[in-house]
Parts: sequence; structure tokens; C-alpha cells
Amino acid sequence: MPRYFFDTYDGDVLVPDDEGQELEDLEAATAIAQEELPHMARDGLPDGDQRTFIVSVRDEAGQVVLRAALSLVVEYPSAMADRR
Repeated sequence: MPRYFFDTYDGDVLVPDDEGQELEDLEAATAIAQEELPHMARDGLPDGDQRTFIVSVRDEAGQVVLRAALSLVVEYPSAMADRR
């Protein structure tokens, strides 16, 4: 079974995956990457109102075979209207 590595980036910190996971195929790796994004975003926005979370999936050769991203934006529409 191929091994895939899931490197994460939250806009500030890159966390490389040194262990990886043996998975059946790229489709299984895609599912894991997509599941990880909401967990990363759940911690909120420590430095502002906008952040993009990224999971890069590498194969055993070190090639990035998939990149999944989730952008989280917090807006305050009523506050913007009050400024007019």
C-alpha cells in the first residue's frame, strides 16, 4: 500500500508530516485531507479575521500530489453599515 504524508499550514505554522499513513489510494488520501481542514479551522482566527488552512499531501517520493485549502473569513456587516 502506498504511504501518503499530510503537511499542514494554518497561515502561520507549517507542520510537516514525517510519519505518513499507508492508504489504499489517492482517493483515500483526499478524504483525509478534506476531513482535516475543518479541524484546523475550529481553533478560530488567532490573528485577525481571515485565514487560509492548507493540507498538502505528498507521496512516498516526496511529490505533492494533492493540495486542499479552506479559507475562513469573518465579516461584521452591521459594523460596516454603522461606519457610513
